[in-house]
Amino acid sequence: MSTKIITRLSQERGHADHGWLRTFHTFSFASYSDWSHEQFGCLRVINEDRVEPRTGFGTHPHREFEIFSYLIHGEIQHGDSMGNKEVLKRGDVQMTSAGTGIRHSEHAHGEEQLHFLQIWAMPYQRGLQPKYYNRRFTDEEKTNKLAMIVAPATAPGVTDTREGSGPTPIHAHLYVYASLLSPATAVTHTFPKPANASSPATKAYIHLIQKSGYNTGPAKGGKILLTGDGQTMELGEGDGAYLSSEAGKELKIENVGDRVVEFVLFDVDAA
Repeated sequence: MSTKIITRLSQERGHADHGWLRTFHTFSFASYSDWSHEQFGCLRVINEDRVEPRTGFGTHPHREFEIFSYLIHGEIQHGDSMGNKEVLKRGDVQMTSAGTGIRHSEHAHGEEQLHFLQIWAMPYQRGLQPKYYNRRFTDEEKTNKLAMIVAPATAPGVTDTREGSGPTPIHAHLYVYASLLSPATAVTHTFPKPANASSPATKAYIHLIQKSGYNTGPAKGGKILLTGDGQTMELGEGDGAYLSSEAGKELKIENVGDRVVEFVLFDVDAA
């Protein structure tokens, strides 16, 4: 089976400007609906949000989702019905395993705009006890390498504690990597075994973070080139791509632009 690369261009995502919140939706979310982009494996939401200072999402409920935030710029103030209250900064990955139900709020803290990815995944088991986790990953840990920032709670090296070292636990078949890639530099990712042993392919998704601003037109800023099985595809900031391939095959990710780029790579439904 050959590697497949299908682009999800930035200007084709759902987007909205609410004044206090400017956002892009990779998958159907809120008032944005597109049957061809509902979810990808267990991955249900990738929202790239910019929240103005002293504003945010008031207290609201969730259940049966694994919800996490990847902080890009600014600070986020979190509070929830489990008693967790804290301010998170760049480098932090915050995970809420909603399970049977939680309520939480998220606000931009301080005087700077908050820029973060809000990501939801569907759990591999329903009815779990709600839990909250926080991990920190420095820019150095992500520079010119793929840093594993999220992994299944049962995977080797993952500690099921609120804070700790290693990847952030998630109750889903999902691994997430983050990278800061310098110009003319490349990293290689090997497709893992799928969680479903009868599946011939493993799926992944890559998103190039939109560091150059809230651009509703064609992608601007940094660029990466994806190469796998002889196929190539160039992505700009805000662009993403659906990926599928056999376990063991490799994907090369190369920075072909003039600035450092930041991206996240999701191994979706991986064992």
